[in-house]
Amino acid sequence: MKIRGHDAHLKRLRKLRGPAMIRPVTQAVFAAAQDLAVDAALSITRGAVSGKGHVPSAPGEPPNADTHVLARNIEAVSTGPLRAETSSNAPYAAAQEFGATIKNAFGSGLTVTLPERPYMRPAANRERPRAVKRIKAAVAKVVQSSGG
Repeated sequence: MKIRGHDAHLKRLRKLRGPAMIRPVTQAVFAAAQDLAVDAALSITRGAVSGKGHVPSAPGEPPNADTHVLARNIEAVSTGPLRAETSSNAPYAAAQEFGATIKNAFGSGLTVTLPERPYMRPAANRERPRAVKRIKAAVAKVVQSSGG
């Protein structure tokens, strides 16, 4: 027994799992990662004063930029099909985001605890709804263009 539309349906399914789907959805994933990078950098630089008038942020708030090393080192990178990563490569990025305890600080034998000043996690929480919407739209466009 022959099923009507069998060949056309198979063609649509092949298109959905191939480059015609992967390319635009990967672009949407990368765009979402870039939006996260921008949001995180803006949270660090918004209202910050460098140099003599610099005031550190309160614990639990995003760091206030002074040298701008942290914000300038935030980047989005495509890590493969349907994958992207946003990170800061500043040497103290993790200590700012998660806090840190430094033993023998400054060679003095003191222990210094730095409270967390998260910038990436709050940005991710703010950007998540827009990222989901962007990726869903890319998938829907691919499905629609496949004739499905």
